[in-house]
Amino acid sequence: MKVGVFSVNRLYARALLQGADRRRIEIPAELRNAVEGNARLPLALLDRLWDVYCSGSGDRLAGLRLGLELQAGHLDSAGLLLATCETLGEALEQLVEVAPIVGEGGDFLLAREGSLAAVCYRPHLALRRAERVEAVLAGLLRLSLWASGDAFRPVALRFAHRPLAASSEYRALLGIPASFGASDDALVFEADQLGLALIQANAPLREHLRKLTDRMLAELGQHSLGAEVQRLVRANPRWGKERVASALAISGRHLNRRLAEDGVSFKLLRDAALHGAAIERLRGPGVLPDIADDLGFSDESAFAKAFRRWTGLTPAQYRRQRDAGSRPSFAAAPPGTPNA
Repeated sequence: MKVGVFSVNRLYARALLQGADRRRIEIPAELRNAVEGNARLPLALLDRLWDVYCSGSGDRLAGLRLGLELQAGHLDSAGLLLATCETLGEALEQLVEVAPIVGEGGDFLLAREGSLAAVCYRPHLALRRAERVEAVLAGLLRLSLWASGDAFRPVALRFAHRPLAASSEYRALLGIPASFGASDDALVFEADQLGLALIQANAPLREHLRKLTDRMLAELGQHSLGAEVQRLVRANPRWGKERVASALAISGRHLNRRLAEDGVSFKLLRDAALHGAAIERLRGPGVLPDIADDLGFSDESAFAKAFRRWTGLTPAQYRRQRDAGSRPSFAAAPPGTPNA
């Protein structure tokens, strides 16, 4: 199977199949065969698998439960590399770099927020986004606890989407508060936890795994058109589809066709690139008109409109929330909150 734009490791997709088997969810044979027959899968195929899994489960928190069942082996060599790091902080820094080995459905960012730290997840997913974001962050929570011998003490999870179930259900599964309608998706913890020692630290094995993951990232980059599109957009925010296609030595129509093969679009990639760049710029001291101009928007109003579409907040509101949020409020949703 040809893998072009965004792709996912087979072992991560296999976690979905194993979850389906435990819950007796019927997965079409064509999807099972595609997972087992290829080392990497197009993100569009995983979209279908997630949709079948969530529909068949009848469980609003199917993604959250699956994430809490995730094991290091589902992350291939990247998971083993993270487990062998000396500290939690080192492992999370490595996660930012090696996450594409697991899947290219989103990016991670490790950020400091006053006395807190946060691992932010920036997804570019079109289908079952809320469930999949919950799976990613719940998986990160589980693996952080496992790698630290349960010494990790998280503060909360925050989600950009609306809650999928009552707050009591989230709290019962996670053991920590969850907030919704946030400016980003993140696992939050005290910054001093970055120095937490990991129980399977192993320097010689870590060096070997780092060389392996470096080779895998290099091979992945050779066919990751989506990553190259985003790189060009970040470097040249004013470029449109035709200009980006020209830089890639293909036509705009050809670019559209290749992106569509894997279920993504130029608009989705451009939005994801600009969203990530905007978040990073807003963490700094730059004034809003300058940030808007640097990101290629006609004026501050156009930037605010786009940012509200991405996050539900204006840039100014996002900054105020971040400033107030050296220690953000994690009030959970009231019981009986409707599905997103």
